[in-house]
Amino acid sequence: MSLVLADILAAARTIGGVAVRTPLVPSPHLSALAGQDFLLKLETTQPIGAFKLRGAANAILNLPAGIAGVTCCSTGNHGRGVAYAARARGLRAVVCMSSLVPRTKVDGIRALGADVRITGRSQDDAHAESRRIAAEEGFVEISPFDDPHVIAGQGTIGLELMQDRPDLDMVLVPLSGGGLAAGVALAVKTIKPSARVIGVSMDRGAAMDASIRAGRPVEVEEVASLADSLGGGIGLDNRLSFPLCRDLLDDVVLVTEAEIYRALQTLFYEDRMVAEGACVVGIAALQAGRLPAANGPVATIITGRNVDMAVFHRIMGGQDVALGDLTLEGRAYAA
Repeated sequence: MSLVLADILAAARTIGGVAVRTPLVPSPHLSALAGQDFLLKLETTQPIGAFKLRGAANAILNLPAGIAGVTCCSTGNHGRGVAYAARARGLRAVVCMSSLVPRTKVDGIRALGADVRITGRSQDDAHAESRRIAAEEGFVEISPFDDPHVIAGQGTIGLELMQDRPDLDMVLVPLSGGGLAAGVALAVKTIKPSARVIGVSMDRGAAMDASIRAGRPVEVEEVASLADSLGGGIGLDNRLSFPLCRDLLDDVVLVTEAEIYRALQTLFYEDRMVAEGACVVGIAALQAGRLPAANGPVATIITGRNVDMAVFHRIMGGQDVALGDLTLEGRAYAA
């Protein structure tokens, strides 16, 4: 199964009444650091506070009539998108999540009317439960990343980026299961082949990075992270997001938890934005000096705002944060 730009254009038409076109705004502080315009694509302004609504809505709106309901596994925002889109279409939704998912994301999904099932300690465990529900109860499973409609829906972000700034030289994409990176890279590379698309993830449990380096989908240990929505595997039977990321991404960059901590502070104190840890990995890579030199404007995607505010407040206050067996030493923000 192959995807082309026409699929992303079709997705843009399909989701127009559900997802919104989001702003692309400059960050003066980060632009000075990059030596080029550094732009923030604000998916935090979606109705559910995250980009995942695009792919979930495109998948659900393309389903035939008469289905029993939909199910999915999620680290938070995909489940929120599925719950929102399913409710809009009058469908029952069951969202399967691991015990590593922050409570705030679980509560947000329940508030949208979905049935939440907590199972196991990994995204793979949640995926197994979602598959069981699909097989035994006749629900349609909506993959968070390895689904053509989901990838096309996320690709509408790349389409908007190139429409708003056709001079973009580099796009930084938070990288997890690869649905976002695959869709954005397909749109950007088709419209402007010279533009570089770089996936960015945390340095512990980055499944797509490990899979690309191995040349095939592999399992990784899922651990607690400030970028919790980037956790989980890509599926050993991955059909779409893995080959698209492997073939279209120019590079994958990894950042540490301490660098994510600092980037969260930077986005808040310099641009006054509340966002999840997964959103700021591109900023972390810039601050850590891990990006190639830019020859023109750079954009990164601020993917969601559904953050655990208790943890967020600790980071903004420069306090220590515990992540499983890792404790991040707090530090006050300094530009």
